[in-house]
Amino acid sequence: MFIQTESTPNPATLKFLPGEAVLPAGTADFPNAEAAETSPLAQRIFAINGVTGVFFGPDFVTVTKDDSVDWSHIKPAILGAIMEHYQSGAPVMADESGTVGHADHDGPDAELVKQIKELLDTRVRPAVAQDGGDITFHGFERGVVYLHMQGACAGCPSSTMTLKSGIENLLKHFIPEVLEVRAIGM
Repeated sequence: MFIQTESTPNPATLKFLPGEAVLPAGTADFPNAEAAETSPLAQRIFAINGVTGVFFGPDFVTVTKDDSVDWSHIKPAILGAIMEHYQSGAPVMADESGTVGHADHDGPDAELVKQIKELLDTRVRPAVAQDGGDITFHGFERGVVYLHMQGACAGCPSSTMTLKSGIENLLKHFIPEVLEVRAIGM
């Protein structure tokens, strides 16, 4: 098994590509070791000293480290943990309860929200996945779109610029009812 790594715009996060499917659908975000109880792979990665976050996409794993630890010290251990996991035959997720997608939304804005989700899925999420993260719809209220940033996007120095200059402008262009985009924490 050959695992590729890619840097992300977030210097504290690296993207690992195992060459195999990670999640068949959705994403899974583990902001701390306690959240990893539903994933044998995330638990294995969190066992490495200095790991502060793990995120799964369809074909990648992003790992966030503490600033006090250097990548050259923990990257080999992370590669080993991912390789051991896939060789063990254990599932990535013990169940699907940890996977995340867009939040449901109904009511008078349902058609607008459908358009917002479609733009996110076709234009935003693929680009963000390239950088080792994901952005999911959380809500829409009074012209404000609330998005949840995960993986490499969470805590990334350029995430505010991506949110305001990129995503907000895109949504405003195609959906005039959108007045603003805001990130929320979960």
